[in-house]
Amino acid sequence: MAKKLYVGGLSYDTAEDTLKNFFAGAGTVESAAIITDKASGRSKGFGFVEMSTEEEAQKAIEMFNGKELDGRTLTVNEARPMQPRDRGGFGGGDRRRDW
Repeated sequence: MAKKLYVGGLSYDTAEDTLKNFFAGAGTVESAAIITDKASGRSKGFGFVEMSTEEEAQKAIEMFNGKELDGRTLTVNEARPMQPRDRGGFGGGDRRRDW
């Protein structure tokens, strides 16, 4: 079963192909994605790599956590499910007013 890894500390210039090829040193990479800002399209400096097995994912963590890619030191660990966030900001939800 495939295992997803979080990869932080990416250079804004790192491409998905570069990330995929780098992690291929630990085994079969199912997918590699760099998260980008919706408005600007610029990298947010982190991404996710999906390795084909738990063993390869563990090997990738051991091999690449703290290593350098494109001049930046990587943080590599097991990805956790996204937590729900408070939407905050403008709009304020459902506030009914009696005017």
